Amino acid sequence: MALKILDTCINCGVCEPECPNDAITEGVLVYDIEAKQCTECVGHFDTPQCIEVCPIECIIVDPEYIEDKDSLLAKLRRMEEA
Repeated sequence: MALKILDTCINCGVCEPECPNDAITEGVLVYDIEAKQCTECVGHFDTPQCIEVCPIECIIVDPEYIEDKDSLLAKLRRMEEA
């Protein structure tokens, strides 16, 4: 699964530096998470770090990108090889 930042984001920016895959960038209205780079921190941490630091809890699982833990780990390995 990839994560998604809702439009309730206040653009505080605390999530961006926490992402080990550099999947979070500042968007026009709210921060964005690039689904192709998001592994929900699998392979790095036990929990998604962006969710851990978000002060308003506006980060959710993106229903358009459902992946299991093995798929997320495989995605991470592919990114590391590139």
